[in-house]
Amino acid sequence: MKKSTLFPEIAAFINSLDISTISEERKKTLQTLIDFVQSKVSHQETVAINFICTHNSRRSHLSQVWAQTIAYSLGIKNVICYSGGTEATAMFPMAVKTLENSGFQIQTLSEGKNPVYAIKYAENEHPIIGFSKKLDDDFNPKSQFAAIMTCDSANEACPFVVGAEKRIPITFLDPKAFDNTPQQAEKYHERSVQIATEMLFVFSNVK
Repeated sequence: MKKSTLFPEIAAFINSLDISTISEERKKTLQTLIDFVQSKVSHQETVAINFICTHNSRRSHLSQVWAQTIAYSLGIKNVICYSGGTEATAMFPMAVKTLENSGFQIQTLSEGKNPVYAIKYAENEHPIIGFSKKLDDDFNPKSQFAAIMTCDSANEACPFVVGAEKRIPITFLDPKAFDNTPQQAEKYHERSVQIATEMLFVFSNVK
């Protein structure tokens, strides 16, 4: 186990998560991803995971960032997480703000309709590059990856993901429903906590 240099605020956030809140039914949904990661780790292969949503703007980014961060925090090596959409839009500002509020250091690399962000979780690790892109973008892997469908519409729109070794539906409710309401920040935080908790459960079960 390598010594983690996670930013302290992120470490505290992860320590506050309670995996006992996950239902037995949900654990069964997550088990397929655990099995995929375990198989790759056991064979000392790279663990490539592409989190896919319709617009690659909210849930897929939160999933990518938390999966990458938690795998690192637990000392699981050779995990590379990606995200993509059935279409490209932009990473939604509230998703960025929610990660910042959890301790991530985020730098805007370019602005415009589809800004590019550097999302840093640890002192000595390369930042995650966050921007909206289609699932088959050149930035993403072409083969030997797990495609995680994080929303129902992407799950229905993409019955087959080219190059994916495994296609696993792990869907989350969309915090977009609360955009421009007084509950917006609270609901994005709630979804972020759920995603982080479930990613902690997944990677905690990898031996």
